[in-house]
Amino acid sequence: MEQPCPAAESEELTDSEESVYSGLEDSGSDSTSAEEEEEEGGTEEGPGGSSPPRTHAKGASRKSRALEDDSPLKGNEDLLAQNEYEEDSSDEEDIRNTVGNIPMEWYQDFPHIGYNLEGKKIYKPIRNKDELDMFLEKMENPDYWRTVQDKMTGADIKLTDEQVDLVHRLQKGQFGDVHFNPYEPAVDFFTHEVMIHPVTNRPADKRSFIPSLIEKEKVSKLVHAIKMGWIKPRKPKDDTPTYYDLWAHEDPNSILGRHKMHVPAPKMKLPGHEESYNPPPEYLLSEEEKLAWEQQEPAERKLNFVPQQYRCLRAVPAYSRFIHERFERCLDLYLCPRQRKMRVNVDPEDLIPKLPKPRDLQPFPTTQALIYRGHTSLVRCLSISPSGQWLVSGSDDCTVRFWEVCTARCMKTLPVGGVVKSVAWNPNPTVCLVAICVEQSVLLVNPCLGDKLLYGATDQLLESYVAPEEERVQPVQWVTATVEEHSKGVRLVVQHSKAVKQVTWHGKGDYFASVVSDNSNMQVLIHQTSKRWSQNPFRKSKGLVQCVLFHPIRPYFFVATQRYVRVYNLLKQELTKKLMTNCKWVSSMAIHPGGDNIICGSYDSKLAWFDLDLSTRPYQLLRHHKKALRSVAFHKHYPLFASGSDDGTVIVCHGMVYNDLLQNPLLVPVKVLKGHVMTLDLGVLDVLFHPTQPWVFSSGADGTVRLYT
Repeated sequence: MEQPCPAAESEELTDSEESVYSGLEDSGSDSTSAEEEEEEGGTEEGPGGSSPPRTHAKGASRKSRALEDDSPLKGNEDLLAQNEYEEDSSDEEDIRNTVGNIPMEWYQDFPHIGYNLEGKKIYKPIRNKDELDMFLEKMENPDYWRTVQDKMTGADIKLTDEQVDLVHRLQKGQFGDVHFNPYEPAVDFFTHEVMIHPVTNRPADKRSFIPSLIEKEKVSKLVHAIKMGWIKPRKPKDDTPTYYDLWAHEDPNSILGRHKMHVPAPKMKLPGHEESYNPPPEYLLSEEEKLAWEQQEPAERKLNFVPQQYRCLRAVPAYSRFIHERFERCLDLYLCPRQRKMRVNVDPEDLIPKLPKPRDLQPFPTTQALIYRGHTSLVRCLSISPSGQWLVSGSDDCTVRFWEVCTARCMKTLPVGGVVKSVAWNPNPTVCLVAICVEQSVLLVNPCLGDKLLYGATDQLLESYVAPEEERVQPVQWVTATVEEHSKGVRLVVQHSKAVKQVTWHGKGDYFASVVSDNSNMQVLIHQTSKRWSQNPFRKSKGLVQCVLFHPIRPYFFVATQRYVRVYNLLKQELTKKLMTNCKWVSSMAIHPGGDNIICGSYDSKLAWFDLDLSTRPYQLLRHHKKALRSVAFHKHYPLFASGSDDGTVIVCHGMVYNDLLQNPLLVPVKVLKGHVMTLDLGVLDVLFHPTQPWVFSSGADGTVRLYT
């Protein structure tokens, strides 16, 4: 090993070595150098010659050395000038931080800060200064303000005057270089004197003094856009300052933009006389009242305190339940959710549909004009001739009567030997024929009224029938009337297996349908008069059939059971629609002459109007009657329909069906017609409109037929 010379000793402790890590020896990273220092003892000299000897007690702080030595750069330069590598030896360790150019925060949580050339850890100096040490250093050390910590090595470095100056300049936004002058005099490249010769002698372009076509086009486009209103002038900015009420939410009527659904908390009730410190004597509780108050449940008490009297305000003690009540109030405010309920202010008048006045919907029957008397029992059914001149009625007194409409004169009485359930006049005006249901047969009667040619032609038509060679199996029997029956007017008898309850004609007048009281598939039968041929259209029963109808125009057949109305296509022989009546028991049915609307009366006093194009459910359910509906009817030409009920009234309604498919039918009840007397809890049993006039006929249980005009 080489001899330690004074230069080496001084070199070893130069600040350039020491400034790398002032406390490395203490941290135990380099044990050999520490031992050497201990051996050498206190005969060390500073770079400038003799410096005061320093002790190396293990706990002594080495960091102060950097602060004590003033800038040692000159000493360093002298040493480096002698020989930079003279003192280097293989044993000595380079304790500079060789970690490289990496972020130092990576080593934040580790005791070391990097590695030396041998790969050993370079430990951080022990920087165990607390706030007190920092404060003392700040107070005692005059150079504290210019001392900074080197992030790479962790050493404290004192800034020189030049470095401090540089920092000040940079903070002021000046240039770092002292000698740089930002305000050099500008070099004027072009003189201000006008020269004789121009810089360039190029002649001016033609385009420099001709208006630009492109610009002209742009301007014309903008002008056109302004004229057409596509370009709007900018709105002038509103410079008026916008103020808003900071305490707007105190007002329950004002709505803040931020809290549109904000519901202000309910205000507490203001204190009354009973809460006064000196309340009127009537507010003070007597002994009995006090006892009763104490025995009550807290929730049941009207007051949650006992009113008390004090001679002056100073004598009033602190309220014992103040914190408790304030806490409960806070709980109420944040635990009880409040919600804004939008109240709909609806005028009840607006909910009622605006219906036209009845006098605007005339004509319709209003007064009782004639009473057709003669039947001795209840009159079940009515029918009228296509001309509107004759009326036929069937009764439980086993007779059928023919009346002249205008005079109420009974033209003919036909005894049939049984209760008449249904009568139907043939709608064909060229045929004079009436179908009558009596017990188990349908009688086809020629009443021989009116035009002789007409009823003569009807008889000739019936007699011209030629029986087919082969007998066909039929569900009914067609029997020609006997001589006695023929004299009464009966022409044909169609005998059924069970009692017949309804008969109805097709619009052309050749076919008619009958309904039998039976549960089988033989309930509905369709008959052809000209060929005397009957058929059963249904294979199986769909329920108890109440009544049937032919469509006035199309080949449809309506069958009403107790709850449903089924619509069948006779050409395709299939079910087209099934209407839900929403009634318990359908009693009767009528079809609008247009064919797109039907009405059903029911025994639970409802009248259902169906729009066949709209839905299979009722367009409207009318509950005008108090008791069961027995019959409903449409007028052939006027927008009227009527219903007769067991409450003894006939209600006439205006039912306008529009050609415009987007407009719903207008249904307005216009008149309640009274007159029939209730008999055996029965009222009106049948209603019927005159084919041409706005008149309605009704037959009742009192044995009369009445005409309202």
